[in-house]
Amino acid sequence: MKKIFYLSLLVFCFTACNKPVDLKVLSFNIRLDAAVDSLNNWQYRKDVAAKIVVNENADIFGTQEVLMNQLKDLKERLPEYSAIGVGRTDGKEKGEYCAVFYKKNRFKEVESGNFWLSETPDVPGVKGWDAACERVATWAILEDIDSKKQLFFINTHLDHMGQVARQEGVTLLLEKAATYSKGLPVIMTGDFNAEPESDVIKHVLDTSNPNYLVHTKDIAETKSGEKGTFHNYGRIPVEKRVFIDYIFVSPSIKVKSHSVVPEKLDDVYISDHAIVSAEISF
Repeated sequence: MKKIFYLSLLVFCFTACNKPVDLKVLSFNIRLDAAVDSLNNWQYRKDVAAKIVVNENADIFGTQEVLMNQLKDLKERLPEYSAIGVGRTDGKEKGEYCAVFYKKNRFKEVESGNFWLSETPDVPGVKGWDAACERVATWAILEDIDSKKQLFFINTHLDHMGQVARQEGVTLLLEKAATYSKGLPVIMTGDFNAEPESDVIKHVLDTSNPNYLVHTKDIAETKSGEKGTFHNYGRIPVEKRVFIDYIFVSPSIKVKSHSVVPEKLDDVYISDHAIVSAEISF
């Protein structure tokens, strides 16, 4: 009887340890709080910005263009999430964050950090190469509380002007992800300010690079939503919208679905970018 018990326990443990971990991931450029946005200003969008995260039931999401007051607004409205990140200007609270949010009851933060997309990545507030702005990346090793499995998550926002900065920045991102991930599955989110046909995105997907990642849209079992992600509060016609927001993953990760989330919720624009969503399994 003891042998049967221990054998059953062994089978149970083996099955539990090998059960895939399913996650819902978002990349969300929230659009900074800018007075010029008038009726699309953050004060009118902050509630729907939080509500869409709940509606999508995101386990982890990477954000871009987050100012300190916006970070506070999101944390107040999403108490079930923890947030990681620093302001890109001073490495503290000044400037835009690329904050990473994760469910407190789902994950334990093992390790986290930030670096700047520049020739001196450990020095806060430095503009890299030909960039118009400081650019930061925020990363974390998260452990799924139930399965004890770990993953590496990294989130960023590439420069909108500097071509060299985008190319060098994405090279740095891949190198840092390979180093900091310690062999764990990698998920990378962000506004890359580059279309799928660009050299920047081709570099991420280049299989000759041992650090390459795959675009969730390319390998998803199901896909939905518009072809582009930047709509400028609906001002850009659907057929002219560009795809610049991404979720990339390690080749070993399975992608069940990829979608570009509708731009409005409760008849309010969520942002000037559409959210990108992916259901993944590793």
